[in-house]
Amino acid sequence: MERKKRRFTAEQKVGYVRRHLVEKVVLSDLCDEAGIQPSQYYRWQKALFENGEAALADKRGQKARDRQIAELEAKLATKNEVMSELLEAHVALKKSLGVS
Repeated sequence: MERKKRRFTAEQKVGYVRRHLVEKVVLSDLCDEAGIQPSQYYRWQKALFENGEAALADKRGQKARDRQIAELEAKLATKNEVMSELLEAHVALKKSLGVS
C-alpha cells in the first residue's frame, strides 16, 4: 500500500503549531488529525522558532540599510565613471606624447 505524500502550506503548518502551543490541543490528537508524525510537527515548530526573528525584525532598520546600500552603490558608480574618464585622458595624453 503506497501512501500519497501530503503537502502542507506554511499557513497550515503555523496553524497546527499555534493550536498546540496556544490552544493546548494534545499533540497526539493534532498529529492524528493532520496525518503526520510527531517528529514532523517538531520540525515545523523548530523552523518556526528559528525563522520567527525575521517576522519580528524592525523594518525601519532594514529600510535604513537599504538606503545606505543604494547611496554607496551610487557613490561607487560615480567613482567608476571618474576613473574611466581619467584613464581615457591618460591614454590620450600618452598617445599625443608618443609614449607607449
